[in-house]
Amino acid sequence: MKYKIVADSSANIYRKEGINFASVPLKIVTPEREYTDTEETDIEEMVDYLQKYKGRSGTSCPNIQDWLDAFGDADVILGVAITSNLSGSCAAALQAKEAYLAEHPDAKVLIVDSLSAGPELELIVEKMAETVQAGLPFEEICASVEEYCRHSHLLFCLEHLNNLARNGRVSPAVAKIAGVLGIRIVGKASDEGTLQQLHKCRGESSTVSKTWKEMLNHGYHGGKVRLAHCFNPGIAKALSDLIRRSYPDADIRIIPCGALCSFYAERGGLMIGYEG
Repeated sequence: MKYKIVADSSANIYRKEGINFASVPLKIVTPEREYTDTEETDIEEMVDYLQKYKGRSGTSCPNIQDWLDAFGDADVILGVAITSNLSGSCAAALQAKEAYLAEHPDAKVLIVDSLSAGPELELIVEKMAETVQAGLPFEEICASVEEYCRHSHLLFCLEHLNNLARNGRVSPAVAKIAGVLGIRIVGKASDEGTLQQLHKCRGESSTVSKTWKEMLNHGYHGGKVRLAHCFNPGIAKALSDLIRRSYPDADIRIIPCGALCSFYAERGGLMIGYEG
């Protein structure tokens, strides 16, 4: 039986060693340029361009055919998408599922609405891989992944909110205050899959401290942590070091944001996926 794990590119994963994996790219678009979120994208050039650009910018989700292409000819497909409250990617994946099952009635397809983005999707992909490697039947895979999603979380620390404001994710007033006063925002993915502001911080030390306290408040006790940063490895390391003071053996991985997450996190941003 052929298994395939598929995630849209908001997961910041483009290939996964040891598993049959495919990434479905989202796009970052302006009237003048378009960036497809793949491993080859020049993220720094994109971030620099968007930082100076004053016109309209936004994102474009994968279509049904993009997801079908990623499914390939697998017998069992496990897919995960960015929160449906921020993108149409999950809706396209669900329509692709229906189309795929119509052509392959004996196949099994799971599509997970992550209600999140970035490194929390990476954790979900890793859990999917574990269930496949354990040889679980499809029904048990679905139950295991569903249960796991109840205990995985996303936090974010942002220095700039311009792109979020332009796309209606935060108010322009909040974005302006953050830019002018140098305030960093600590927030989380809510249970509904929306962005929820938690704290306004000044300086990296306060930001890292508040983030760590939020992790503890949401049940972190030494599980996996995935840190995705937008050209700010320093803050990722600072949080990693703080976690390891309490949990020296914690499974922590630091990676750069891909194009989609860099668009929303902007330069200096950090996204934290962790097990509660």
